[in-house]
Amino acid sequence: MTAPPIRHGAVIAAGEGSRLQRPGERVSKPLVAVGGRALIGRVLENFRAAGISTATMIFHPRDEACAAWVRERFSDLSPTIVLRSTRSSYESFRVVLATAPPGRLLVSAVDSVCAPERFRKFVEDASGQPEESYVLAVTDLVADEKPLWVRRDENGRIRAIGGSAGDAVTAGIYVVPARGRSAEMQPPPARLRDYLGRLADAGESLVAVPIEDVVDVDRPEDVALAERLEEGRP
Repeated sequence: MTAPPIRHGAVIAAGEGSRLQRPGERVSKPLVAVGGRALIGRVLENFRAAGISTATMIFHPRDEACAAWVRERFSDLSPTIVLRSTRSSYESFRVVLATAPPGRLLVSAVDSVCAPERFRKFVEDASGQPEESYVLAVTDLVADEKPLWVRRDENGRIRAIGGSAGDAVTAGIYVVPARGRSAEMQPPPARLRDYLGRLADAGESLVAVPIEDVVDVDRPEDVALAERLEEGRP
């Protein structure tokens, strides 16, 4: 049986982005510009390109301006916005899992920057995977200070996550099956990467889907890299 397309998306955007701030000013991380376009706008434009119809997101409580910005520009995605301070990426992840409409859920970090056509292809490929599987976008571009490595078998199944080496790194974009959305881990992991590692250790069905040139934008040099890649420059 063909799996239905993925129609619901969520964005984890509750971080402060302190390393992206310029002296004397504060711009909410979701509104930091890469190539003249806000990070949150880039993700939501990718959602549109991939046929996503609803978007759930979590912002820091002081980012009401981000919420207003999204509601004005992306009303077609029926945005559901949570303003909450969380202790970790895993806690933010659990919030959007609990808030988004039921079914398989596409989850993206706000700082995962990639081209719309590559994002759309990832969603197409992920939609074709078994509904019961978790799907992780992986990339060969290692531009993170602390990359999360994965090791795959010959069929693209992820056998291990974490450590100091592997054959690809995670790209901050995931598809969570409906059955995985209510399963709370105990004790709660400290970070989202720890959650993913535990899934692999438990033998869960984790499928790796490659995606090219995804940049995790945490530092000014990451902004510069993402802009060079977009312009086709080395």
